[in-house]
Amino acid sequence: MRGCSSATECVILVHGLARTCRSMASMETHLIEAGYQTLTVDYPSRKKRLEVLVSEDFNPVLKFCGQQGFGKIHCVTHSLGGIIVRLALAVHKPHNLGRVVMLSPPNQGSLVAEKLKKWWLFKLVNGPAGQQLATFPDCLPGRSGPVDYEVGVITGNRHVFFDSWFASFFSGDNDGKVAVEEARLEGMKDFLIVPETHPFIMNSYRVREQALFFLQQGFFHP
Repeated sequence: MRGCSSATECVILVHGLARTCRSMASMETHLIEAGYQTLTVDYPSRKKRLEVLVSEDFNPVLKFCGQQGFGKIHCVTHSLGGIIVRLALAVHKPHNLGRVVMLSPPNQGSLVAEKLKKWWLFKLVNGPAGQQLATFPDCLPGRSGPVDYEVGVITGNRHVFFDSWFASFFSGDNDGKVAVEEARLEGMKDFLIVPETHPFIMNSYRVREQALFFLQQGFFHP
């Protein structure tokens, strides 16, 4: 966990599967320059089940943030990070919860995870949490229900060359890991599709600006 505690509002940043907090560095810098304090969650995404990641890695950060006297606590997430935040907030929402921006979240589960969940290499690379991202009927993200707080979802419709095989699994628009339709979430306030890829969506200036705009206004810039 990395961060500070002297501004009015704080943003908790949560990276995706098989990534580290460094993947959110450009987003963190963008938010700091806009006047937010930040806390970055660096968690072992490949080592634990989702429920354990929530209880052992995210909830302590949320609790710490709640003790610092911030007026608002927001979240910006990438991929699996969005599911972790959803699961945590479904059980407990801080009284000063602000807004949540999710980048490329597999909110309806992941077809890639469904097709590859029994492959030994997929298990090795993505761990137990990756297994839990399969699509219905055993989709943990899908079972966590609609949200009752302000969420904006940004997802991409391009893929990098090394995700071409994964992209071929989908019949519709996707970012090489998550289909556009898989990113949708019941109860979300706004939804934005951008020409970005799954691994690098958070590095896009346009995406960083839209994330900031949603935190400030509760919707994406037209």
